[in-house]
Amino acid sequence: MRIISYNVNGLRSAIRKGFMDWLSANPADVICLQEIKALKEDIDNEAIEALGYQTYWFPAQKKGYSGVAIFSKLKPNAVHYGNSFPKSDAEGRVLSIHIKGVTIINAYFPSGTSGTERQDYKYQWLDEFYDYIQQLRKEQPNLIVCGDYNICHRAIDIHNPVSNKNSSGFLPEERAWMDKWFDSGFTDTFRFFNQEPHHYSWWSYRANARANNKGWRIDYISTSAPLEGRLKSATILPEVKHSDHCPVYAEID
Repeated sequence: MRIISYNVNGLRSAIRKGFMDWLSANPADVICLQEIKALKEDIDNEAIEALGYQTYWFPAQKKGYSGVAIFSKLKPNAVHYGNSFPKSDAEGRVLSIHIKGVTIINAYFPSGTSGTERQDYKYQWLDEFYDYIQQLRKEQPNLIVCGDYNICHRAIDIHNPVSNKNSSGFLPEERAWMDKWFDSGFTDTFRFFNQEPHHYSWWSYRANARANNKGWRIDYISTSAPLEGRLKSATILPEVKHSDHCPVYAEID
């Protein structure tokens, strides 16, 4: 199973930048998209389905905001919309599919960059999501959690850890949550295969950051412990440029 997680920062915008050509190259079996900022009817969904993908959409109630979608060439046994927390569901943040004994969760974690209120909600959401996943894994132990986590875990994951030590996305409390997440039995698939620095998945549009590779690694594919032995590869795809993020990829037996 080839899986991609990709924050497209507006699917309509990404399509204008060549997303469909990329999709037609068969980049993965399951593609988890975040921040779609669109409804299914806003997109030429028939063109996506013509490439062999079944599509599942969970947009935010607010138009042009947030939202997640999954495109899958593998038919799910079940699809679950949301995680039963009203604010998270209203913002279209969690969508899950179950395929052949594996549950793939597509999650768009909140950002706290707009101020204290959203940072406080980010902490609330992290606690709710952690509890949701811990409960879910009791019934479904084979979990793959894809998404824009909006957190750099360690100093190696950000181009300038010193100047960003007080920035949302690299705060001590956020990084401690990531420690707790991985300590609970999840594998950071990219770091499982690659311990080198200077690998990022998001770059600011300012100061030519992407061309200079001054980025943050905030997009992850995490797998629960039973799947670690089935990991075949994981990588980041910075050459794909439809967004300020790039796709992250993992392959699992």
